[in-house]
Amino acid sequence: MRDLRIRTASVDDAESVLAFWKEAAEGTSITDDVDGVTRLITRDPEALILAEAGGLLVGSVIAGYDGWRCSLYRLAVLPSHRRRGISAALLAAAEKRFVAAGGRRGDAMVLEANEQAHRAWASAGYHREDHWRRWVKPFT
Repeated sequence: MRDLRIRTASVDDAESVLAFWKEAAEGTSITDDVDGVTRLITRDPEALILAEAGGLLVGSVIAGYDGWRCSLYRLAVLPSHRRRGISAALLAAAEKRFVAAGGRRGDAMVLEANEQAHRAWASAGYHREDHWRRWVKPFT
């Protein structure tokens, strides 16, 4: 896309990001609220990367780096804008961030049932590691 703009999110974007995720992302998270998104942006201002086309939010990815792991979450593209290179542009921005910080490998959280996402991640050069499983415990 020629008019695609990649940028980091600001606190002012929290509500529009949440609305975007309801339309474009699969699944929900315990942190899907204004406070959760605001905390992410405040703690790591470069972590939430957005794609805009013509002033419309069309994509997102969270590229979190804790000094040890490069973690990718919430890669999402507006359904009407898929298959236009938006996820590739978002991942390129995330990977550039990781490499600049000294990261060595990107780990993506991908829903097991989201076959479309599996194909997108594979086309971006990522592969599934079946010997790992995610273990979670909500704190609330």
